[in-house]
Amino acid sequence: MTNYQILNTIKSDLPFIYWLFDEAIAFQKRKNVPVWPTYDKPVLNQDIEQKLQYKIVKEGEIACIFTICYSDKIVWREHDKDDSIFLHRIVTNPKFKGQKLFEKVFEWSKKHAQEKGLKYVRMDTWGDNPNLIAYYQSFGFEKVEYFTTPDTEELPIQQRENYVVLLEFKL
Repeated sequence: MTNYQILNTIKSDLPFIYWLFDEAIAFQKRKNVPVWPTYDKPVLNQDIEQKLQYKIVKEGEIACIFTICYSDKIVWREHDKDDSIFLHRIVTNPKFKGQKLFEKVFEWSKKHAQEKGLKYVRMDTWGDNPNLIAYYQSFGFEKVEYFTTPDTEELPIQQRENYVVLLEFKL
């Protein structure tokens, strides 16, 4: 995939972002894999306001969105030593599936982390989705541990009480 840009999302992107999440949930249900029960619109708004959500734009369309953060102490607990970039809420536009967009997200996040002097790119994903885990491992991510996220209002709705695997890539 050539001709693409990675930019911050903006407020006017929100209706399309909500649609992407609705499509992702429908896709998860069709594939009979773990599924987000819903998504947290205020958190998505906050991601935009804090300039933590990004979009891959190709041919004038949003092809993928993702969120980053620099601390994830609730999920990563003692592993979070302020030395990582964390990837969250990666959602691909169905029109662009199969175009290796995660590769673009990953390359961008590694470069961004290095520019900030960080040691890891980290993420969590469904602990009971071996195909997804293997996909991320194909990029060099290693398993750190399996964990069930707490049911706390400090986490977005879709991230509460999930059985996840914590994955990291050492830079």
